Amino acid sequence: MGQLLKLLRSWDPFLLCLIAVVVAASLLPVHGAGAVWTDRLADFAIVLLFFIHGAKLSRAAIVQGLGNWRLHAMVLASTYLLFPALGLTLFYTMGGWVNPLLLLGLLFLSLLPSTVQSSIAFTSIARGNVAAAVCSASLSNLIGIFLTPLLVALFMHAGPGGGAGSAWSSISKIALQLLAPFLAGHFLRPWIGAFMDRNKKILQPVDRGSILLVVYSAFSAAVIKGIWTQVGPIDLLELLGLSAVMLATVMGATVLAARQTGLPRADAVVLLFCGSKKSLVSGVPMAGALFAPAQVGLIVLPLMIFHQLQLFVCAVIAARLRREDDACEAAEAMESSSIPSNDSRLPRPPPRSA
Repeated sequence: MGQLLKLLRSWDPFLLCLIAVVVAASLLPVHGAGAVWTDRLADFAIVLLFFIHGAKLSRAAIVQGLGNWRLHAMVLASTYLLFPALGLTLFYTMGGWVNPLLLLGLLFLSLLPSTVQSSIAFTSIARGNVAAAVCSASLSNLIGIFLTPLLVALFMHAGPGGGAGSAWSSISKIALQLLAPFLAGHFLRPWIGAFMDRNKKILQPVDRGSILLVVYSAFSAAVIKGIWTQVGPIDLLELLGLSAVMLATVMGATVLAARQTGLPRADAVVLLFCGSKKSLVSGVPMAGALFAPAQVGLIVLPLMIFHQLQLFVCAVIAARLRREDDACEAAEAMESSSIPSNDSRLPRPPPRSA
C-alpha cells in the first residue's frame, strides 16, 4: 500500500485531470449545438495558450543559446528523424498484432515537436544548459508548425483513417491558430513580459485548462463515434509497452550520440531531455487541425499515454543526474580542501617500525 501511495504522489496532477476529462467525455459527451460551441471555445483557448507561451519566451535566452548549432541540430535530428523512423517501423511491423488506429496515433506523436516547459524544467533540475534548452525546444516547436503537417501528409495517408487533407491548407490553419498568436505574444513581451513572469501560477490554469477543454471536445466526438468499442484494456497495455520501447530507444540513442560526439555534460543533458520528448500542448491542437473530429480522440490517446510516461521517466532521470552532480561537486570540494598549500605543508612523520 505504501508503494502504491508513493507512486500516486509521483504522478503529475495534470494526468489525473486528463483521466477525469476522458471519463467525463465518456459518460457525458457533448453533441449537437453544444459540441459546436465547445469546439469554438477550445479554439479560442488554444489561441490564448500560444499567445501566453510566446509572451513568456525570453528573447535573451534564445540569443544566448543560438550559437550552439551542433546541439540544436542533434536535437532536431532526434525529434524529426529518429522518432519518425521509429514510428514508421512500429506502424509497419506491429500492424498484425496491435490496433491499427492506435498505431496511427503512435505514428502521429512521433512526428510532433519537442516539449518546451518540461524540457526546460528537467534540464534545470539536472543542471544542464538551460539557455540552450530554451532555444532547442522553442526552435523545435516553431519548425514543427510547418514540418509536422508535411510529415503527416507524407506518411499518414498510408495508414487506415489517414485523412490529413492538403499539407499546405493544414499548415495555413495551424499557422493561423498557433504561430500567429505565439509571435504576437512574443513581440508584445517587452510590454507584458514582466506581468507574465510575475503571474506564472495564475496563468498556469489557462495553459492546462486549454488542453483539457480540447481533449474533452475530442473525446466527446470520439465517444459518439464508438471509441470504446474499438479500444480495450489490452490495447492500452500494448500501447504503453510500445511507448516505453520508443522512449527507451530514443533516450539510449541520445546518450550514445552525446558520448560519441564528445558533448559537454550540460549539453548532453539538453539532448537527452529535449530530444526524447513530444509535446502534448502542440500535439492536441495540431490533431484537431489535421484530422476529422471523430478521429482526434483516437489520435491523441497514444500521445496522452506517452506524455505521462516521459514525464515520469524524465523526472527520475533528472533527479538522479542532479544527485550525481552534487556528489561530484562535493568530491571536488573535499579534494581541493584536502590539498594543503606549499607554505603550510607539514613534514610527514617517519614510518612506524614494525
